[in-house]
Amino acid sequence: MLTAIKGGITAPKGFKAAGVKAGIKKSGKEDLTVIYSPAPCSAAALFTTNSFAAAGVQVSREVAAKGTAQAIVVNSGCANSCTGEQGMEDARGMAHLTASLLGLADDQVFVASTGIIGVNLPMAKVADGIKRAVAGLSADGHEKALQGIMTTDTFPKVSAYEFTLGGVTARVAGIAKGAGMIHPNMATLLSFVTTDAAVSPALLKQALKEAVNVSMNSITVDGDMSTNDTICVLANGQAGNKPIEAAGDPAYGELVAALTAVCTDLAKLIVRDGEGATKFLEITVKGAVSYDEAKAAAMSVARSPLVKTAFFGQDPNWGRILCAVGYSGATVEPAKSKLTLGGIIVAENGMNAAVSDAKALQKVMAEKDIVVEIELGTGDASATVWTCDFSYEYVKINADYST
Repeated sequence: MLTAIKGGITAPKGFKAAGVKAGIKKSGKEDLTVIYSPAPCSAAALFTTNSFAAAGVQVSREVAAKGTAQAIVVNSGCANSCTGEQGMEDARGMAHLTASLLGLADDQVFVASTGIIGVNLPMAKVADGIKRAVAGLSADGHEKALQGIMTTDTFPKVSAYEFTLGGVTARVAGIAKGAGMIHPNMATLLSFVTTDAAVSPALLKQALKEAVNVSMNSITVDGDMSTNDTICVLANGQAGNKPIEAAGDPAYGELVAALTAVCTDLAKLIVRDGEGATKFLEITVKGAVSYDEAKAAAMSVARSPLVKTAFFGQDPNWGRILCAVGYSGATVEPAKSKLTLGGIIVAENGMNAAVSDAKALQKVMAEKDIVVEIELGTGDASATVWTCDFSYEYVKINADYST
């Protein structure tokens, strides 16, 4: 059983965090975060598949390959992406300084950055921020740590649960940032997860993949995958459970469920905070040949600009939805298909269902949260993804992002 708890990223036993104002952001808000466990941790991470991976991603891939880590250092306000050798030197410098201050090896520190692409880090400010963040590490530093990773986010994204793991009480918590440039593929945006569960690095990575596939990899805001997408998790074993070392262990399933709950909460919050978003859309495809085909169809609908703008305009233009399903590559039998919006059937057997209650449909389209269900008529598999609409404000935000 999962119980929601407070305490943010430091809710699991043995974790400390801090967030400071290093002066990287023009806004003057918190922009440098450090998360730390004095106890050794199993570690796992997933990253963007973008060919122009940021320097922090490249450094963190090396850390993830080791399977152990004890700290995460993050800056916002500058992506340190497409910055060449200087960018790599700066990312390694962030890891080295953090590690030296904590008495760790450099390869025990994950590095992440977010902000504008193509701009070098102001390393003097970053170094000063790291020093102050490490000095201020505490179990009460979770709120500032969360603020330090945010960019265009309009609200913080945090989730934490307590659960039973192999007969003992364990905790898992996560924070995330993201509102635009969101269309992950084996990645997230920036998200950091801690747990006091004891688990082998190999099983932790497997559990993370399972959780991310149905959460962070099931959202889209605008169809654009960042160069910096990262999710990493640290597990320090302080809960005292027998270490999980086999997927057949019932405790493994308990851990996956807890990780999935945290990642799903964060994923939905990211979509709700989509830049300029006025609608939260849950899209479920049923009756598919396989989960992969169901998800492909759902994501095709979720990232369609025509679908997203129709929902912004509260226009039940169902033809756009079926069109997106049709070009998704999923196997569909039009004569057995069905489309419902907020529980109202608007198309059936590939044709207009002639909705009798137009006012009820108008009410559905005016809601902030809308459920879309699509039946393909070819199998028993299903998948759910989440997205938001496209508004005038999205265009404005991104038209002026760097200027």
